[in-house]
Amino acid sequence: MEIAIALVALTVGVCAVAAACDRFGWPTPLVLVVVGAVVSLVPGVPEVALEPELVLFGLLPPLLYATTARTSLVDFTRNKLATVLMSVVLVVFTTLVVGWTTALLLPGVALAACMALGAVVAPPDAVAATAIGRRLGLPRRVATLLEEESLVNDASALIALSVATSALTTALSPVHIAGEFVVAVVGALVVGGAVAAVLALVRTRIRNPVLDTAVSFTAPYLAFLPAEEVHASGVLAVVVTGLTMAHLSPRVQTAASRVTEAVNWRTVAFLLENAVFVLIGLQLPQLLGDAADGAFSGGRILVVCLGVLVATIAARFVFVFASANLLRAVPRLRHLQWPDGVSLLVSWAGMRGVVTLAAAQLVPEDVPGREVLLLAAFTVVVGTLLVQGLSLPWLVRRVGLPAPDPAEDALQAAALGDAATAAGLRRLDELLTGEEPEHLVAMLRARSKSRSHAAWERLGRPLSDRMTPSALYAQLRLEMLAAERAVVVQARDRGTAEPDVLRQALADVDFEETLIDRLDDLDPLEADRGLAPATAGGCAHLRTARARADVAVADECADCRREGSTWVHLRTCLQCGYTGCCDSSERRHARRHFGESAHPVLVSAEPGEAWRWCWVDEELG
Repeated sequence: MEIAIALVALTVGVCAVAAACDRFGWPTPLVLVVVGAVVSLVPGVPEVALEPELVLFGLLPPLLYATTARTSLVDFTRNKLATVLMSVVLVVFTTLVVGWTTALLLPGVALAACMALGAVVAPPDAVAATAIGRRLGLPRRVATLLEEESLVNDASALIALSVATSALTTALSPVHIAGEFVVAVVGALVVGGAVAAVLALVRTRIRNPVLDTAVSFTAPYLAFLPAEEVHASGVLAVVVTGLTMAHLSPRVQTAASRVTEAVNWRTVAFLLENAVFVLIGLQLPQLLGDAADGAFSGGRILVVCLGVLVATIAARFVFVFASANLLRAVPRLRHLQWPDGVSLLVSWAGMRGVVTLAAAQLVPEDVPGREVLLLAAFTVVVGTLLVQGLSLPWLVRRVGLPAPDPAEDALQAAALGDAATAAGLRRLDELLTGEEPEHLVAMLRARSKSRSHAAWERLGRPLSDRMTPSALYAQLRLEMLAAERAVVVQARDRGTAEPDVLRQALADVDFEETLIDRLDDLDPLEADRGLAPATAGGCAHLRTARARADVAVADECADCRREGSTWVHLRTCLQCGYTGCCDSSERRHARRHFGESAHPVLVSAEPGEAWRWCWVDEELG
């Protein structure tokens, strides 16, 4: 009963704090740590002992698996050099720096135990990095580096911790250490790949979204447990399985299964990743009490904790900037170098989390000074979350690197959607036999094009005060669906239909509502730049066409004005300067102009936009 009450209280508390943080713009992980620490001081609240098995075997696998679902395997392999540097070499470097610092500040404690603390505090936490990074709107390259680093560095740190704890009782040679590392990595790759292959084969035969999602919940443990059994890295095995399954999901899962799985995993990740921050705060009384009962004075403990915190932060700064300079100095690697702004943000964004506290519990209990080592690990976790987490928003603004631009993302999404729509229409033409009803074919074409038009309408602004066609359609259709749902609910309340019939009717209305295109308006762009992709790709027409600044761009569609119709957005021909309305407009004069003139390239005539489109190659540039 007490466990059930505690779980309910934890869930309700996490949801309430997260909702408040969303409402007021507070950093959720930091607030949850503070709330946990405050609650731990309330009389009657039991002490929380964070068992390492609970975190390492219970919480960490699903958290890592959920994070891999948001990570691209293509990006991961493209950034493999940076990933190895940050998640392997940096872990070893931090372990050595923090270990030697601890040994200097804490004489009498074995060097191997100090190195164990270094391994414990070496890896930034994937949960902290992604949770804080998403809220701050970190530049995409910084966020990608942090996420990819955090997926692998836990495995490196746990291997380093295993070596350090073994060194407490056994003399280890470099060959033995290298052998353990190779076995851990190779074994994880083999186990993770094998589990992914089996799961992919099984899931191609599952068409029930609920069953498919249930199978996905077992995936992290199917990878973690066998890997640990053969003394490989369970953490790395989970990452391999998760990245592979995310990459294969469009081929092995149905659309309904992907949607259901994504929603369920987001819910699981939300509860777990926020609960662990509360657990960090709840650890405070026990750690303070154990340290006070130890053999070291309060002053010495304070010096050790602060020294370890400073060494942890400084080691990351030194390594990141040294790596950036090394990449800059090697001609073959210059294209991989990081700007100083990226190096600064990556250095300062190394927040530690619950894995550090759980790993600290693996230090043997008979090690002298163990209680101080645990408190130092807690200090690093809370110190990096509070000091770096609170100051990171200011630093992001100060550095001035651009955050992910929703307008640029929308432009890329619109171009990709156009290409997908064209492919779908070509496939439709291949399938048509001529015997299909004309109205059915027209409906298929209209639905395919409407999704593409909705994406383009999100760019620019209508020159009148009217809503875009897609937004107006969504508004009116949602009102219609609300009326339809009210009739079904009324029938349920009166008991005039069977329960199964009612459930299906409600499901039909709900399903259509989820299909309605909801595209929020974008914030206006800065006045001193135009929205445009960086390159023209492989299109010869785009490479030779003029830029927006070289043509006179009109602020109206003259043909619409003459015909008495209205337009949504405007497009200008870069060859003759004709300005016409877009495909979402009623008359589509820009497309008609291309059909009459064969002029291949147009440019957006909307304020703040400079993207161009080739009619011939259907390419954005």
